[in-house]
This record gives sequence, C-alpha cells and structure tokens, in this order.
Amino acid sequence: MSLRHAPYEDAADFAIGLKPIAEADWLEGGEPDPAARKDPLFAAHRDVVWGETPASRPGQEEARELVAAATGRPPADEGLPPLHAAARQVPDDLVLMEKADGHWRVSALSLCAPTFFSAREVLGRALADIHAPVHGFEGRFLTRVVRIFDGLRPGLILERRNWSVVNSAETFTPDPAPIRARIAGIDPARAGAELHVRVERQTLRRLPRTGGALFTIRVWLHPLDDLAGDPPRLAAFAKAWREAAADFRAYKRLALYDDLVTRFLRAHGESHSVNGN
Repeated sequence: MSLRHAPYEDAADFAIGLKPIAEADWLEGGEPDPAARKDPLFAAHRDVVWGETPASRPGQEEARELVAAATGRPPADEGLPPLHAAARQVPDDLVLMEKADGHWRVSALSLCAPTFFSAREVLGRALADIHAPVHGFEGRFLTRVVRIFDGLRPGLILERRNWSVVNSAETFTPDPAPIRARIAGIDPARAGAELHVRVERQTLRRLPRTGGALFTIRVWLHPLDDLAGDPPRLAAFAKAWREAAADFRAYKRLALYDDLVTRFLRAHGESHSVNGN
C-alpha cells in the first residue's frame, strides 16, 4: 500500500494530467477511521483545516450525499456543516468549488492533510490566485483548467497525481518552515528513512444539482527506503529527480534535498546526480 502511487514514473514537470476514472474508483479508502485523525485537528486548528462561505451549504449537502453514496455510510447528523461531516467519513480532503463573479472559487473545504497551505489562505479565492505560486501556471495552464471546470459533465470523474519529497512522515503539514529547518540535521546515512515521497492523488467531479465541483485530495507518504525494494520504481524516481524541469524543481524546493537524495541514490546503485555527474 505504501507504494500505491508513483506519479514520478509519468512526469517530472507540471502537467494537468487529468484522466477519467470509474465511479467505483473515486475514493480509495485505506484508513479505518479518518475521523480519529481529523477530529483533533478540527478542535485544535479549526481555521487551518476548515472553512466555509455563507452560501455554500447547498453545495456542501450535495457533496455529502455523493460521499455517502460512495461509502455506503451516511454520516450521522452531528450538527456539523455537511462537507465537514462528509470529510470525517473518508481519508481524502474535500474542497467545494463554485462559480461566483465569473470565477471558480473555493466556497468550502475540509483540509486535514495540507501540503504547505491552510484553509484560511484559500477560502473564497479563485483558481488563478490559489495557483499563483506555481511557476508559469497562469500562462501554461489557467485557461485549460478553467475550461475543464466549465465543461465538466455530471457523471465524469477525473483523476490526477503529483509528487514531491519532504523530510516529514506527517500528513498535517500546513507550514513548511519547521520541517525545512530540520534538513541540516539529517544524517546522510539515514536519508532513506528521513526523506519521504509525498504523493497527492486528486479527483474532480461535477455536482449535478447545485452546479459546483467537488475536488478531493488524498495524500500518500512513503520513505525513500521503500524504493530500495522496488528497483523499477527506484530507477523511475532517480530519472525523474535528475530530469525534473527547472520550474518544477523550484516550486517543489527539490534543491533543498539534492545532496541527501543523491547520496541515497548512489548508495542503491543509481549513481547519477541531479546534474548527471
């Protein structure tokens, strides 16, 4: 299960990479009790992991119904906002996107496995604003992404995956600063245990009744050491690391880990560094 996804086999650059999947494959499961992880985060970091706009409840309710149908377990009525109740049922984070003022905006979200951002930072913001830190997003992808949202038809579910490397095994990482501050103290001999491949598996589907879109984010993590037992994936990762495009490397801050990853790869027979030396 730890090596379930390996998007570095496909690309080492930004790509929309959306593909249709069957409804039965929409939510992957794999966590017996998501609420046990999410409830303490909601209690301690509410504005980091949760946000909603006043008009979003109808869309939230429709999203809750879709999740209930997929899991076969309707959430109990606990007085929670519908999207929050739905998110307690699944490992995925749930993001409701609705069109307002001509732009697709985040109208509600449950975000318990954030990759260096928080709910309060993105609530109410449009696609262009959310992706502004991604190098070249507006010029290369924004028009196409908006077209995908606009043209998404009911019943179609799209999936994409991305990857990064981080020195943390935690899924709750809203702030990169304390994580990156620990990099200098990592023993290179333990790079395979300390560094983790962090994969986000994302899906997108239309809400037929209310017209919004439900975006899901599922985070999978595994240490680099796991790659040592899977030579084809180790080779694919090494190739992706060496050939990653400059914009991708800059946004993912891969340079922070170059020395540690290069030493790990050399120790496992992948002798080329990121510079091909």
